[in-house]
Amino acid sequence: MSQASFRLRSFLIGMSVASLTWGASIYLYLSLNSHTDTTTLSDGDKGQSLPYIPLRDISSRNHVLKHFVDGNESKTNGQWKLKFKQLVDDGTMYKNSPALVADLKSKVKVVNGFGSKLNSYSVRNVGKNDMSFGGGLDKGNSNLDMESLGLIKTIEEKKEREQGFKKHAFNALISSRLSYHRNVPDTRHDRCSSIEYPVKLPSASVIICFYNEEFHALVRSIHSVLDRSNTQNLHEVILVDDFSDIDGLNEQLQKYIEKRFPIKVRLYKTPRREGLIRARIFGAKRATGDVLVFLDSHIEANVNWLDPLLARIKQNFTRVVMPLIDIINAETFEYTASPLVKGGFNWGLHFKWDNVPEDSLLHGEDFVKPIQSPAMAGGLFAMDTKYFHDLGEYDSGMDVWGGENIELSIRVWTCGGSLEIVPCSRVGHIFRRRRPYGSSSAGEDSTVKNSVRVAEVWLDEYKEEFYKTKPTARNLDYGDISERKSIRVKLHCKSFKWYLEKIYPQLIEETSEAKSSNNGSKISNNKVPYSPWNERKRNYISQFQINLMGTKFCIQSEHSVTTKNSGLVLAPCQAWNKKQRWSETDRHELVLAELLCLDAGNNKLRISKCHEMMGSQEWKISSKMETPIYNMAAGLCIGLPETGKVLEGVKVTLDICSEKHPFMKFNLLGYRNI
Repeated sequence: MSQASFRLRSFLIGMSVASLTWGASIYLYLSLNSHTDTTTLSDGDKGQSLPYIPLRDISSRNHVLKHFVDGNESKTNGQWKLKFKQLVDDGTMYKNSPALVADLKSKVKVVNGFGSKLNSYSVRNVGKNDMSFGGGLDKGNSNLDMESLGLIKTIEEKKEREQGFKKHAFNALISSRLSYHRNVPDTRHDRCSSIEYPVKLPSASVIICFYNEEFHALVRSIHSVLDRSNTQNLHEVILVDDFSDIDGLNEQLQKYIEKRFPIKVRLYKTPRREGLIRARIFGAKRATGDVLVFLDSHIEANVNWLDPLLARIKQNFTRVVMPLIDIINAETFEYTASPLVKGGFNWGLHFKWDNVPEDSLLHGEDFVKPIQSPAMAGGLFAMDTKYFHDLGEYDSGMDVWGGENIELSIRVWTCGGSLEIVPCSRVGHIFRRRRPYGSSSAGEDSTVKNSVRVAEVWLDEYKEEFYKTKPTARNLDYGDISERKSIRVKLHCKSFKWYLEKIYPQLIEETSEAKSSNNGSKISNNKVPYSPWNERKRNYISQFQINLMGTKFCIQSEHSVTTKNSGLVLAPCQAWNKKQRWSETDRHELVLAELLCLDAGNNKLRISKCHEMMGSQEWKISSKMETPIYNMAAGLCIGLPETGKVLEGVKVTLDICSEKHPFMKFNLLGYRNI
């Protein structure tokens, strides 16, 4: 055989082998991916493929295979069992494939600048809006302008928003439009991303109790925990429905869990209304992880929130640790960073936030170190499971909600443990201005009763300070506390005097200052002096009059510029009239004569005290000419009654934004930058 023939034959053999290899590879790839499930839900993340495989125990839950088998089930059932076994430990425990692990990595958008706000939201499925100035609520738009998210387009949507506030005390209309996987800013300090945590950490049981929670906020809470947790350490998510009475809520959630969540997400329902305190005990007794992580039902976990908490408990099981709680605005759902703070309380046993001393934050590493805290807010914390039970769980004699956080805080500190806030763990929380549900079934204020139990068990002689603050609580029936007192003896807990001297001397100092102040003495301290609202400095960026387009009328206050809750009316434009002089701040507040803010609270247009919380006082103006003026919290625009006449003295109101509305566009006269 010639050398040329030999080379040709070798080449042909090599090509044949390579072809067979590629063919086998392609066949295996297609066989593994040909049945990928892309089930969609009309009430979920519409059009998105399932981000999690809801794995179940194959031996007892064969019906789950139907979600993944296409064609002849009996023919493919054996193949899928084999594939599932490759995905799970011992055929029953949940484990992600490499592809799923990649999908479960944080979806948190990192924004430059510490504490900055995200300027775009992800939306689930909302109808298209015809207003060019509203930004549009286009279906499938994953980067919708946040200002447009609360836009009300119909009477039905206006009713939905109002009912949402009534039932849940937050903007349920916006919640229903937000993606379950929306981006939030990474609010951690830059140094947090470089911290490495042990590979092997305790397993976590996340417990979320809820009562009549808004469905979308609840589901978003669960998704955020799954999306932004290390799946190796997230053992389970336990949901406790505290006997909700919203029709269909439990059934709707159960169906969603079966279709969208892994086996590690489990739903329980209490046999009767227990209240948050006993519902958490109910959930804790069903948890099997090393660490219990209690979360509220309207939160959004931030990037890598879980590992920093578990690492601290791994070092010392008596540590009770808390994430830093970021703020989700109840009206707009804007996610903003919280400053470094620690927890405390007053003699009425009401929780409050205390500033971290400035002299303890001198270097970069100081901003990421755990902060010892005298008390916890109570909604979000992690604790070793055995330690939780050994320490006495919660006081089951307390009702519903309130005071349990102060009781647990004092018990942890005086009985040998410690409380810490971990700055590199951040979780956003919807801060509502009221509780949407009542107190106990008997109609009494559960917080006061619970606080009396705390005072009688833990405050020793200092309980008199509590009763001075709450004199009506002195004769209140607080139930049997013998079991709680026996726990204190059994655990050899220290006195409350020790707690005041070693852990929270600030409470005594504040009491002394208050007494000295009442006696006319001058106190010298390092506190920043309080500044009245009308004397605080604001960053004004522009000044103008607001002229109704096509007329000679401007918007002015109905009464003097110092009259709170004054309405707004039309009047002839007068450049010298301070009742028409509006200044815009960098917070997008509109301040009349640099005194009172334009407010859309309760869908009523008025000027009121500037509360500096945005929301009802945050306005969107798109241009200097022919612009609507829109409030995201209200979802409405400034205008006149559509059927009315343009006359001096006509009331200016809020109405559904519409391009066709004849009295909803304005010019900014005399506009100047400041």
